[in-house]
Amino acid sequence: QVQFVESGGGLVQAGGSLRLSCAASGRTFSSYDMGWFRQAPGKEREFVSAISGSGASTAYARSVKGRFTISRDNAKNMMYLQMNSLKPEDTAVFYCAARINYSASFYSSSSSWYGYWGQGTQVTVSS
Repeated sequence: QVQFVESGGGLVQAGGSLRLSCAASGRTFSSYDMGWFRQAPGKEREFVSAISGSGASTAYARSVKGRFTISRDNAKNMMYLQMNSLKPEDTAVFYCAARINYSASFYSSSSSWYGYWGQGTQVTVSS
């Protein structure tokens, strides 16, 4: 069974940058549409970004568009989230999510659409 492990979180000042990584086990990584979600204390898990299995299509939440960039390297079984111009309100646990691609849509902003999750990595942005 495929597993996903996030890394790259940490403490950064407002305006700074971080790059999150999501490492996947298994040999069929390109068959998974992938996404990033985040959950702040006391809040629901929210959609951040998504990328199709081939990497050709991406989507972003309005709150991060222009600041975050999602990418993947299928040869390395890796997905990334480059986060620039970080704000204190970006503070959250970030999770990578995956779904086997068998539909026309490559993403959903609903967490229930995804079948696989990593354990999360904490991102804290200080003001």
